[in-house]
Amino acid sequence: MFAKLAIQLLSVSALISGAVSKPVRLSRDVLISSANSPRTSPSFNNWGGFSSMSNFDNFYGSGNFVNSHSTQVVEQEQHVVCHSEQIEIIQQRLVVLQEMAKRIITEQICEVETQTIVFQQFHASLGSFSSDLTRQSGHQVGYDSSIASHYGSIYNSDGSFNSQDLGFSGSSVGSSTVVPSGSNWNDQTSPASVGAAYSAAQSASSS
Repeated sequence: MFAKLAIQLLSVSALISGAVSKPVRLSRDVLISSANSPRTSPSFNNWGGFSSMSNFDNFYGSGNFVNSHSTQVVEQEQHVVCHSEQIEIIQQRLVVLQEMAKRIITEQICEVETQTIVFQQFHASLGSFSSDLTRQSGHQVGYDSSIASHYGSIYNSDGSFNSQDLGFSGSSVGSSTVVPSGSNWNDQTSPASVGAAYSAAQSASSS
């Protein structure tokens, strides 16, 4: 399960390159499921009476538990090209990101109920990247370079967590999207081959 979660985190921490201009706004909602319209969710503000859930909805917005109502803005001029790395290196990096996510949840949230809700939000939001990879969401396959630039701000120099507000909300995700070029996607053959890869991975993860 955590391997699925880590896919999007890797894209977030990918190398980011400089000058971009002329953004293209894709004014549509992300489709998290196969439904024709995005889902809405109940409010989680102060859920269960826990003070740690105060203003929970403010991050993505009310009724937007997994940021399904978002607008992606792709920066046209970008200079990021994907390159193949040894799969073991990729898996190592993803596991590091996986354990970082666990550390954040377990060290910075004390109520187990809040831990559960925050993890499920993280799981579902990250899992939506799968529909980008399979080209079913209508979104370009990339990452938000502005959000990713905060990667080095999570920790202080002594290894402790930086508790300062990083100055963005979840609704900002996607507003500075960089789409790496150079993948082997082919409009004629890739839908079938990617579908087969997805099915094989799903079967392995449930076995």
